[in-house]
Amino acid sequence: MTLSVSYKLSIKVKTKLLKAIIHLTSLLPICLLYLSAFNDELGADPVEAVIHFTGIGAFNLLLLTLLVTPLAKQFKQGYLMKVRRLLGLYAFTYAFFHVLNFIAFDLQFNLTLLFDEVVKRPYITIGLIAILLLTALAITSINYFKRKMGKSWQKLHNAIYLIILLVGIHFYWSVKSEVIEPTIYIVISFVLLYLRRRKFTL
Repeated sequence: MTLSVSYKLSIKVKTKLLKAIIHLTSLLPICLLYLSAFNDELGADPVEAVIHFTGIGAFNLLLLTLLVTPLAKQFKQGYLMKVRRLLGLYAFTYAFFHVLNFIAFDLQFNLTLLFDEVVKRPYITIGLIAILLLTALAITSINYFKRKMGKSWQKLHNAIYLIILLVGIHFYWSVKSEVIEPTIYIVISFVLLYLRRRKFTL
């Protein structure tokens, strides 16, 4: 009995510590980013730097979200599953700032111009679809919606696999010449999806 209680306490401590690390490593970079932007320390094109940083941050967090389950299963560390939602919410946060930065700084909140960009530029269309889906996942990650939706909740949240592909395409199409980085991200995405191949064959 004592060992069981001790084990549960150990899991709680590990989970809280891991969540604290996620909060710190997710919040601190974006705070420093905007501080640097405010102090004009982001080089010749600060708008591009902010948009790129938040976009890459969102992609990294999405990949980490997908990585949690394989790691938990491989190393038999079930407590890792408790941080998936937190990682997903931070992925949404970075994606939200990515879109907000684009609309605010690039388009100056010109909604007509935004509509034109969505129509004319496929990578923006793809990105918009991805953020809308990610928003739906963020909203329904609340326990209330999870209980209300029942089995359909998992079906909706399987959209994360489509989102990761859309984000990869968005990234690849958005660059003009340097395709090495987005290609690496796409390969990593396919590897993580391959690890879940059984999910797609059921």
